[in-house]
Amino acid sequence: METFFSFLFKYRPLLFREGEVVFRTAWPPLLILTVVALAVVLVVVSYLKPRGKAGPRDRVILGVLRFGAFSVLLFALLRPTLSLTSTVPQRNFVGVLVDDSRSMALPGEDGRPRADFIREQFDPETGLLMQELEERFAVRYFKFSSSTDRVEAPGQEMDYDGTRTDMVGALDRARDELSSVPLSGLVLVTDGADNSGRALAEALVPLQAASVPVYTVGLGVESLSPDIQVGRVSAPRTVLKGTSLLLDIVITQRGFAGQTLPLVVEDDQRILSESEVVFQGDGEPTVATVRFTLDEPGPRRIRIRVPAQEGETVRQNNERRVEVEVKGAREKILYFEGEPRYEVGFLRRAMADDENIQVVVLQRTAEDKYLRLEVDDEFELAGGFPATREELFRYRGLIIGSVEASFFTHDQLAMIADFVSHRGGGFLMLGGRFSFSEGGYGGTPVADALPVILRDPEPDPHAVFTQIKVRPTLAGAGHVAAQIRPEGEVGLEVWDSLPPLAVMNPIFDVKPGATTLLAGEAPDGEQVVLAYHRYGRGKAAALPITD
Repeated sequence: METFFSFLFKYRPLLFREGEVVFRTAWPPLLILTVVALAVVLVVVSYLKPRGKAGPRDRVILGVLRFGAFSVLLFALLRPTLSLTSTVPQRNFVGVLVDDSRSMALPGEDGRPRADFIREQFDPETGLLMQELEERFAVRYFKFSSSTDRVEAPGQEMDYDGTRTDMVGALDRARDELSSVPLSGLVLVTDGADNSGRALAEALVPLQAASVPVYTVGLGVESLSPDIQVGRVSAPRTVLKGTSLLLDIVITQRGFAGQTLPLVVEDDQRILSESEVVFQGDGEPTVATVRFTLDEPGPRRIRIRVPAQEGETVRQNNERRVEVEVKGAREKILYFEGEPRYEVGFLRRAMADDENIQVVVLQRTAEDKYLRLEVDDEFELAGGFPATREELFRYRGLIIGSVEASFFTHDQLAMIADFVSHRGGGFLMLGGRFSFSEGGYGGTPVADALPVILRDPEPDPHAVFTQIKVRPTLAGAGHVAAQIRPEGEVGLEVWDSLPPLAVMNPIFDVKPGATTLLAGEAPDGEQVVLAYHRYGRGKAAALPITD
């Protein structure tokens, strides 16, 4: 069959699969389409009329034969040409990217370290793969882990000590550096363990647009079993001394389904927390929550680990370290309240024993008259609420109670939003007669910063006053802000025993990306009691309850 195909079309089928058939005719496409259309019309018309003894079947057969002959003639006149692309030795470039991370030192399928393949195949004297590539291409070598660098001989210049594997960054670096040369392709030699957190499509899409193929050389086994891996750990970068931390730790495993294993949190060989983790099915991630307190200021390197188990081939991934800066300084929070309320006394009593937080209270008692508590000197807040960004940005957090939006100037409203997004501060708005929509904040920069969606205010304030029973949501059950027991238990029965809370600011919706921690059932539906989101560099929260 292949010989008959070559007889008819001159070349073997393989060349047609690798090449592209193009037409070299100089005729314009419109003229070609016109000729084809006329030919079809002539053939159909010439055989519609009966001639002699020829029946309808004979006329159809003759018409098809004549049209086929005409098509073959037209195809030949279009000058079909088989176009093949060939590589000129040493004129085309190939980029070879070699993984330089620690995982390359792990054993492969044959029990030898994965890096042995690199040492053998990319040795300048004995590496067969390296020699064959350099016979046909001008080769440029790169090693990559958290960063990407050029090397001359990967078999001799690799360290395999990278703590992070960034394939996207490596592909981007190679594409940028080889953008000015004829690039035939990129070869990626790796075990595939990319922990950069970036989507690989970010690098592959521009390469595909430039018609640059990427060839992968995979090393090692696809999955290790049995194996335990401590993955993502959500930990703050900085905390205050004495802060109770609540960390969520993602752990994956294979071969330990249904088992209960210990989880240890340490700081300089001092155990901060010990708990147990119950694993589900193989490959399913398990989220473990641990709580501990950091009492000493300074940088801390927290080690989270699951002790190595019998049979594990790789034990290096059983632990993860996170760095936390513990600050001994006292942070200042400004609480501005527009009318006498119990909230001021409650908040001050709650924070009285906390040496790390200074709550500065600005209480409006009459028009242009204020009560100042916990100020550092007689000049602090002497003119009322800060009028400049410099004055407001001295504080770490801002709480606004029942204060109408019309009290602030437009610049002060924008300044509050900038306090969150630019300064990176924390902002909390409390419920009250003059808060949220009832305070006229809809459409202001403060509304943009809030995590909730403000509706139009009700014409009758008493119509929205209601009492609701509050319970934590699924997200709030494990969040430190919704914990009411020191030991960190959810304690839903405790929430059920609490009295209902009054609400004057009915809020039912949060913005995309916001998280609702507390909610309550009301006649009109579930109302938001506590919600927060990240806004720029800081966070904003809403607590629309009155007492």
